[in-house]
Amino acid sequence: MQMKQLFLLSACLILYANVSSAQQQPATPPTYKFSLADCINYAYEHQDSVKNAKLDVKNADYKVNELLGQGLPQINGSAQFQDYLQIPTTLIPNSAFSPGATGTTAVKFGVTYQSSFGATLDQKIFDPTYLISLKNRNVYKELFTKSLTRTRIETTVSVTKAYYQVLVSNEQIKLLDANIEQLKQQLDQTTQQNKQGFVEKIDVDRLAFQYNSLMTNRENVTRSLVLNYELLKFQIGMPIKDELVLTDKLTDVNRDKLDEASSTTDSTFYKNRIEYSLLQTNNHLNEIDLKRKKSMFLPTLSFFGNFSSFYQDNAFGNLFIASYPTSYIGLRLTMPLFTGLQHYNQVREAKITLQKSQNDLENAKNAFALQASVAHTTYINALHSFENQKRNRDLAQEILRVSKIKYGQGVGSSIEVTQAQTAVDAADNQYIQALFDALISKVDMDKAYGRIN
Repeated sequence: MQMKQLFLLSACLILYANVSSAQQQPATPPTYKFSLADCINYAYEHQDSVKNAKLDVKNADYKVNELLGQGLPQINGSAQFQDYLQIPTTLIPNSAFSPGATGTTAVKFGVTYQSSFGATLDQKIFDPTYLISLKNRNVYKELFTKSLTRTRIETTVSVTKAYYQVLVSNEQIKLLDANIEQLKQQLDQTTQQNKQGFVEKIDVDRLAFQYNSLMTNRENVTRSLVLNYELLKFQIGMPIKDELVLTDKLTDVNRDKLDEASSTTDSTFYKNRIEYSLLQTNNHLNEIDLKRKKSMFLPTLSFFGNFSSFYQDNAFGNLFIASYPTSYIGLRLTMPLFTGLQHYNQVREAKITLQKSQNDLENAKNAFALQASVAHTTYINALHSFENQKRNRDLAQEILRVSKIKYGQGVGSSIEVTQAQTAVDAADNQYIQALFDALISKVDMDKAYGRIN
C-alpha cells in the first residue's frame, strides 16, 4: 500500500514538474516569410503611423456626424428644487391700501418650498454658417483620407528601402563568401608550396592578412545584416523578436525598371503627387472658411419652445400635490448689427489665409518639378555608376585570374596577385554600394514623380 502511494506521489511530482517547465519556457516567436509586397501590406495593418492615420479618418466621420447633429432639434431637460430659508420680503406702499397714506409695509411673498421640471426645444431654421459647413462636410473627411494615402506612400518608400538594404547585405555576404573561399584555397596552396620551399613565407603572410581582413569584414556585415532585419521589422510594425524571412531575391528585382531612363515630358505630373492633392484640399477648406466668415453678417432664424411644471407649498409633504404648468413656443430672429468689427476682421484674416494657401499651391508646382529633376538626375548617375562598377568588378576578377596564372607559371609576383585580390575586394564593395544607390534612387524618383500609389 505504501509503495502504491509512493508511486502516485512520484507521478504527480513528475507531472507537476513537466507542467511548470512548459509554463516557464518562452513561447517560440512566429516566423513570417514575406515578399516585398507582403511586408508593405503587413505595414499597412501594423505600422503605428498608418494605424493612427486610419483612426484620423474614422474620427473625421464622427466630426461629420457631429456637424449633422447641430442641425437636429436640441432638447434639454431641467429640474430644480428650492428651500427658502428666508422668504423674500417686498415693500409695498401703504397708499396701495389706503389712498393718501404714507410709508411702506413689508410683506413676504412666496412659499417655503418650490420645485420645477421642464424641457426646452431649439431648432435651426436658417443659419448660413451651418448650411455652408453642411454642404462641404465631406471635404473635411477628404483631407484625412488623403493624409492616410500620404502615410501609406511614405510607409511604402521606407519599407522598400529597408527591404532592399537587407537584400543588398545578403548579396554582399555572398560575394564575401565567394572571395573567402577562393582566397582560402589560394592560401592553403601557397602554404603547402612554402613548406616545400617553392615560395617565401612573406607570400603566405600577405594572403593570410587578406584572408583575415575578409573574415573580419564578413563578421561586420553579418552584424549589420541583423540590424537591417530589425530595422525592416520596425518599419513594418513587427515585433523585433519575431522571425522574418525574405522570399524575394535581389535577382527578382525588375532590372528593366532599373534600366529605364524614366524621363518624362508630362509637365503636369505634379498632379499625381499626394502632397499637391493635400494642398488643393487645404485650399478648398480655406475657401469654405472664407464663405463661412462672410455669412456671419447674415441673419439667423430658429424655432424654440418650452414646457415647465411648477410645484410650491409651505409644507414639504404637500409640495407635489398640485402643479402649475406653463408652456410657450416662438421664433427667434438674430441680426448682427455691430460686433466690434470682429466679423469684419475675421473675413480679412480668412482672405489672407486663402491667399497664402494659393501661393503655397503655386510654389508646390516648382518645388515638385525641382524634386523630380534632382531625383531623376540622381537616378541616372546612380544607374551609370552601377553599370561602371559592374564592369569594373568583372575586370578586377579577370585581372586576378590572369595574375594567378602568371604567378603559377613563375612569370608573375605574389605582390601582383595580392594587389589584384585587393582590387577585387574593393570592386565588390563599390559594386554593392552602387547597386544599393541605384535601387534607392529609383524609389526616390518614383516618389518624386508620384508613381507610388
